[in-house]
Amino acid sequence: MNDPAMYLSTRGGIEPVSFRDAVLMGLATDGGLLLPSAIPDATPKLDAWRQLPYAQLAAEVMALFVGDSIPRTALDELTARSYATFRDPEVTPTVQVGPVHILELFHGPTLAFKDVALQFLGNLFEHILEQTGATLNILGATSGDTGSAAIAGVRGKDRINVFIMHPHGRTSAVQERQMTTVLDANVHNIAIDGTFDDGQRVLKEIFNDISFKTEFHLGAVNSVNWARILAQTVYYFHTAFRVCERTGAPAIQACVPTGNFGDVFAGYIACQMGAPIRRLILATNENDILARFFNTGVYRQGEVRPTTSPAMDIQIASNFERYLYYRTGSAPEQVRTLMNQFQREGELRIDGCEEGIVAGVGTHEQTADIIRTYHKQHGYLLDPHTAVGVTVAERFLLNDIPTVCLATAHPAKFGQTIADIVKEDVAHHALIDGLMDLPTRCEFLPAEKSAVQTFMRQTLKRCDLEPRVCKAIS
Repeated sequence: MNDPAMYLSTRGGIEPVSFRDAVLMGLATDGGLLLPSAIPDATPKLDAWRQLPYAQLAAEVMALFVGDSIPRTALDELTARSYATFRDPEVTPTVQVGPVHILELFHGPTLAFKDVALQFLGNLFEHILEQTGATLNILGATSGDTGSAAIAGVRGKDRINVFIMHPHGRTSAVQERQMTTVLDANVHNIAIDGTFDDGQRVLKEIFNDISFKTEFHLGAVNSVNWARILAQTVYYFHTAFRVCERTGAPAIQACVPTGNFGDVFAGYIACQMGAPIRRLILATNENDILARFFNTGVYRQGEVRPTTSPAMDIQIASNFERYLYYRTGSAPEQVRTLMNQFQREGELRIDGCEEGIVAGVGTHEQTADIIRTYHKQHGYLLDPHTAVGVTVAERFLLNDIPTVCLATAHPAKFGQTIADIVKEDVAHHALIDGLMDLPTRCEFLPAEKSAVQTFMRQTLKRCDLEPRVCKAIS
């Protein structure tokens, strides 16, 4: 099969499904992740795309993967509506700061790059459910920003409930407040006793419980959902076009701070489609499982180390399996073997190297220095995650190719951390400053499949089940 609008599992255990079914399925029913059966070549379209506004570019890129699942007029309306919520007319503007260009992905409702995908995904879910008459109960796990962006994308929407797990005490105070102060009846926050990796484990265990998944119409907003990855590929094209036009360069290189491999995998897909990107620079903090893999070929799980960039405090990158599929030559049986080995032993190995990706680590001390330097020398505040990227990017600068660093969050989301580093209380935003005095709602649970399933059952019993949307939660 060679149709980008039909989707296969990395583990080969399902028949091909349409884009619409892939969006609703989230995690494949065989435990794998969904991928298009082919990656389209966009190079003949690049010249026509270069000057398009963001929403129109998004519709063009996504149309290659959507097929007949969504009429083109509806797709145009979805992208226009989704990106009208952003505060910058460019949606994801790129600005030059010192030796690098900063792709600002934080102009959406929750000030984080996850908004780019989740504003679209929320509207996409709503469109599909309206067309099919179905209902959806979303389950997600977050290290910080995904949860608030997912909630912002679906709060108050008919036919949808959302349950978001976050690691108790391991997100920033702002990130926690952005989730738990949303009191819409269809929003349910869960603080689990554990790490983000524990949350991901519980998420996958529940999605692999096929009877529960079917009974409760589960859907995914984590980057296991292909629509998340697809939406993120767009800003790689957009920034490459804008920076190449500005500098006269034929291509860029893009540096991506990452923990879960979703954002950098979107860049990988954009590169495979023919985006003018010379290479990707993968940046991690001290939780460096991904950087170690790309430098040694060994993917080995370690202990999660708390850092000042908590959204990257991850030792099991859920999107890595998608990359593994391509790295093995699209061999699902080999993917199954390697993932089973990793589950048993906490380690897998791949021979050879990936020419299009280089990787490095930005430590706490190094990123703090970068934050101070860019504030003092350039008058620009970097949030700690973006600072990890800039730290690593500066090691890989090229003379003839501009370097774009993805800015994943507004610095105000980590105001206290930045104040501690620069010794000034300078990181503020009106959307953040008003959060701290608002009432909150959250359930505290152990990081166990049974506990989360019981909470979901009990919560949904208090809902009007036709359609399955809560009218009131006591």
